[in-house]
Amino acid sequence: MRREQGHYLPSFKAHLLDLPSYRRFPSDEEFRREFQIRNLYKFNKSCSYWLRRLENHQRKEPIAVADYTIEHILPQNPDLSAAWPEALGPDWAQVQEEWLHRLGNLTLTGYNPELSDRSFLEKRDHQEGGFRTSPLRLNQGLGQLEQWDADAIQTRGERLALRALEVWAAPQLSEEQRQRYKPTKGQETTYTLADHPQLANRQIREVFEALDARIKALDPNVTQEVLKLYIAYKAETNFVDIVPQAKRLRLSLNMPFAVLDDPKGLAKNVTGIGRWGNGDVELGIATLEEVPYAIGLIRQSLERQLEEGA
Repeated sequence: MRREQGHYLPSFKAHLLDLPSYRRFPSDEEFRREFQIRNLYKFNKSCSYWLRRLENHQRKEPIAVADYTIEHILPQNPDLSAAWPEALGPDWAQVQEEWLHRLGNLTLTGYNPELSDRSFLEKRDHQEGGFRTSPLRLNQGLGQLEQWDADAIQTRGERLALRALEVWAAPQLSEEQRQRYKPTKGQETTYTLADHPQLANRQIREVFEALDARIKALDPNVTQEVLKLYIAYKAETNFVDIVPQAKRLRLSLNMPFAVLDDPKGLAKNVTGIGRWGNGDVELGIATLEEVPYAIGLIRQSLERQLEEGA
């Protein structure tokens, strides 16, 4: 990539726009859609950051919301008061499960204990911290609603997602500039699964294919890259690498061994030990019965990476 003096910003934009496959920069439509439907609360610390940025974007006098907490307008408690099933309809439990952690149902408040699991109208009109009198932009419009259901959550989510396009605007660069800063690609060697002869073993191949399918199903951002010495699975970067061997698959999980939840104690700490693959955790599997447990450990590595990346 060419970096001429005074041209670092456009060269960086070009780099972002030309990131490959799993790291590629999303279009506005993709970002707007995914920001609405993803489980944002899953990444609690990041979720708080996203809501604070939405609140204070272009404010000349920012609201001090650092100590505010995340509020679920439709509560998390599965044992809802009678007012909530009445408002949500007969499939209220499914509505709660589907919409609970989405953007449209999340806001910030300094009055979480006061609002708690109250009905929407009680939250709206509460004397302390009610949505009707809230100074937060995030809560604008809530004071005029009479009901909080899936339609209301979707409408608010769409509105906030449009604001998010302004907060996190995509890099703008002409095609001429993008071409100017494109990196020069050298000759790269590509590999396929055929370059791993151990997979010709019928049993090992069957286990690999089952594991491969389950790993790819963990998240839409997961991609596979076949390398000379192992097969890598990536979201932001490698979260698990598979080394095919004669009688088993050796897995390298890219996470600290100390934070791994491994009830059966099957994983091995390989910190500081030279191995093909990335990470401090090693696991060997040779049968289909071992695949589900392995996926539980692999999921921890992926979720850790996604949370840190977010």
